[in-house]
Amino acid sequence: MGIPKFYRWLSERYPLLNMSVAATEAPPEIDNLYLDMNGIIHNCTHANDPNLKLTETEMVVRIFTYLDKLIQIIKPQKLVFMAIDGVAPRAKMNQQRARRFKSAKEREAREAEIKARGEEIDPATAFDSNCITPGTPFMDRLGRHLRFFVRRKMAEDPVWQKPNVIFSGHEVPGEGEHKIMEYIRWQKLQPGYPPNQRHCMYGLDADLIMLSLVTHEPHFCLLREVVAFSGRSRGQPTRETLDNPCAENFILFQIGLLREYFEVEFGLVGQLPWAPGGLVDVERVVDDFVLFCMLVGNDFLPALPTMDIAEGGLNKLITMYKDALPQLGGYLTDAGDLHHGRLEVLLRQLAELEMATLQERAEDTEWFENKKQKRGGGRGGGGGGGSGTGASLGGFGKLRDPGLAALEGGLLDPLAGAALEDEEDEEEAKAQ
Repeated sequence: MGIPKFYRWLSERYPLLNMSVAATEAPPEIDNLYLDMNGIIHNCTHANDPNLKLTETEMVVRIFTYLDKLIQIIKPQKLVFMAIDGVAPRAKMNQQRARRFKSAKEREAREAEIKARGEEIDPATAFDSNCITPGTPFMDRLGRHLRFFVRRKMAEDPVWQKPNVIFSGHEVPGEGEHKIMEYIRWQKLQPGYPPNQRHCMYGLDADLIMLSLVTHEPHFCLLREVVAFSGRSRGQPTRETLDNPCAENFILFQIGLLREYFEVEFGLVGQLPWAPGGLVDVERVVDDFVLFCMLVGNDFLPALPTMDIAEGGLNKLITMYKDALPQLGGYLTDAGDLHHGRLEVLLRQLAELEMATLQERAEDTEWFENKKQKRGGGRGGGGGGGSGTGASLGGFGKLRDPGLAALEGGLLDPLAGAALEDEEDEEEAKAQ
């Protein structure tokens, strides 16, 4: 699921990354296509349409149709790697359990409400998305159907006959995208590996961008459906929504071009006194970029509370990194090893901005509360709105005691923050 709003942030900051690919157009030649199958399964079983009522047979047929459409669009020349999520790593297992427990409880509450009204539950709406979990009977049946479908297409369809097809089912441990990355790393270790292979991965998760970057492959792109962004006030980025889970139009998100953007942007930092030739190594910068993106959002670690992409958190991190890089004495990471002293320099600078970020949030909250009171008809006197807001925020507007404000201010309430994260998780889970 990855980083909320990250894809939109990248698309706005580097506007040429997305290349439109209609189903009727020929995309660039691709050697290897990797499919994160859980995104396809979610879209074809329930997607974002609450009124969609499908039987299991119809769901399986939709998955077959969608899968074949992706192959026909890309026409991979050497490899198709299909990966379904297996058992997740322990670091993510607790998060998955909590999310699925909440989903099941909400489903039970909805069904109880329907029964209380004396209505019958439509069997067509009885599909539970929690079935899309390793080890369930639904996933076992789906795995058998997919194996049959792949064998038949390889026997009958010339487009499927050209590449090798590898299917990694839910029985194989690990998330789909990590199984794909493990295979790519294994490929690169083989003798005679061609360095200029063209890779394409399908999936909507923002963390696929991170995983694609750390492969350091020069020719890599992500295949995604066309997404629509809903506007919000004050020009802030909003969560992405899937426009149509069975869309005819797709986009290729060009990871190779993103690396070139980095080369241009970070090349403007100037001479690095500690670097060979004084030049920035874009490969090392890519690794550092992935590291501090983990501070903004991660499936395995809690994000920093004041680092929100919508509030310009990632922009601040990049600016601080570029300013500090000449004095750091080296990069933040080295072949996967973290240099704690250099990261500490960056985090200390980040800590100095926390109070300003909290103050901005306090002012936004106070402005919103004032506006809400005015809309309510100015009860209790028009002039008392500001003071009433201050009282309701427990002094949060002036932020006299940061610790107290953090506890009393609704915007910084940990439970409120968790609720907001849950909403975004649900949106991204629907888009998978």
